[in-house]
Amino acid sequence: MSDEYQDWEIPPANRPKPEDCLFNLDAALASIFALRSEVPEDAFTAQVLGTERAGNGVLISADGLILTIGYLIAEAESVWLLSNDGDAIPAHVVAYDHHTGFGLVQALAKISSAPIEIGDSRTAESGDPVIMAGHGGMRHALSAWIAAKREFAGYWEYLLDEAIFTSPPHPNWGGAALLDHEGKLLGIGSLFVQQVDEYESQTDGNMIVPIDLLEPILDDLLKFGKSQNPQHPWLGAYTAESNGQLLVAGLAEDGPAESADVQVGDIILAVAGESVSDLASMLRKTWSLGSAGVEVPLTLLRNDQISNISISSSDRMLYMKTPKLH
Repeated sequence: MSDEYQDWEIPPANRPKPEDCLFNLDAALASIFALRSEVPEDAFTAQVLGTERAGNGVLISADGLILTIGYLIAEAESVWLLSNDGDAIPAHVVAYDHHTGFGLVQALAKISSAPIEIGDSRTAESGDPVIMAGHGGMRHALSAWIAAKREFAGYWEYLLDEAIFTSPPHPNWGGAALLDHEGKLLGIGSLFVQQVDEYESQTDGNMIVPIDLLEPILDDLLKFGKSQNPQHPWLGAYTAESNGQLLVAGLAEDGPAESADVQVGDIILAVAGESVSDLASMLRKTWSLGSAGVEVPLTLLRNDQISNISISSSDRMLYMKTPKLH
């Protein structure tokens, strides 16, 4: 996922200047680790995300707790961390939360770096200067700014009410740390995105999962390996917005939608009788029907024919290998 960028450096002109920081930049960067994981070939996520994954992780606790983006460690059998000093540290998966996208791993050897302090992403505003930092010290630290804070919907049935979008993009964004002007953690890098700004120009950037989503679920993640909140109903339909319509672009193998005879190319017109034309409204309507297992009525358009079906939703996590609690 990020191997191609290992020899890539942020140009010096685009790096933050230590003298402009209100914190010890080198110390903060020492708390960002390279993260590599291996996933079984028969894992549910292996076909899409691969069996070997690489990105970053951020030390958030003196006992070696590392926060990362969940897709790097989902269903992982083994995890290794690499410090800026070149120390290879084994780790194990603690938790993965699909609702937020966060993942946690625990280092299995002592880490001398100080943890990065958790910030308050609610106070961050568009235009604020930030630092997007991956493993590798100053060579992989990028001066950036917050381009927007807005809703984000993903075709894999993922929705954030208010994600953070930064620009320019970091080349090794997965699990990277977003730091504010005080060196506090505002969020974790998730995606490379192309967005249209207020001037109708296309801008490249990163989507960041806000750190404030972690605190309400952290105790559950540490105790149970997942949030104890009710799981959203999962359809297993990879749906994309296309020309003002919701197009089924793919199906999870043996997932609820495939079992209900939903087909690639179907257009979703309504959920439980309510018309939907964008992914966010479709997800919110689906989730409003109840928790995982609820029946989800859909109105579909296929070959110019309208039909109504009902999908027996499921809990996505039941399809995935879960971390062994230590």
